[in-house]
Amino acid sequence: MDVKIEQSWKERLAPEFEKPYFPELVNFVKSEYATRQIFPPAKQIFNAFNFCSFDDCKVVILGQDPYHGLGQANGLCFSVNDGVRMPPSLVNIFKEIQSDLGKPFPATGNLERWAKQGVLLLNATLTVQSGTPGSHQNRGWEKFTDAVIKCVSDEKSNIVFMLWGKYAQDKGAVIDAGKHEVLKARHPSPMSANGGGWFGCKHFSKANAYLESKGLDPINW
Repeated sequence: MDVKIEQSWKERLAPEFEKPYFPELVNFVKSEYATRQIFPPAKQIFNAFNFCSFDDCKVVILGQDPYHGLGQANGLCFSVNDGVRMPPSLVNIFKEIQSDLGKPFPATGNLERWAKQGVLLLNATLTVQSGTPGSHQNRGWEKFTDAVIKCVSDEKSNIVFMLWGKYAQDKGAVIDAGKHEVLKARHPSPMSANGGGWFGCKHFSKANAYLESKGLDPINW
């Protein structure tokens, strides 16, 4: 199956595209886009990969679903398009960056600038129906993104994995912590973060310290 995804990922994920679940997933997603309002726009489904090649990947952040509001999702977890109001989880991410690194709040919640520096902003499920969170779960996306995580863990070294909340931490069980840095914290959503365990996690300074210790450029968060 010819999947329009960045070439370095395409080469490594080719076996997934031939497994029985993947054509079924593609058929489901195509039919959803043809009959419902689905996010992100179809051309942005694989943005996480297209902005951050396998070769450039240094950090992996795991999300769950794309945002399900109009104009929000752009194919990168936690990210929104320019000019779109920042959702509460993203606000809390920037609050932690401000506290951790002393950086001011950015003008936009578009995280393409992180992706272009080597941050894979990967949702577990890559599409969602408008206004219906979780609507495309258990259709095959999770199998695909599990394979992505295992591919990165197995074939690369010295990657920083940021696992926020139980869902991400369970999904990250396949990561080889012996050759990667695995950072865990509560999810930045208000319901979770305000109970403690998100604010003060210092994941952003810890990630950069680890990268620099391996001779890699830090991320400009």
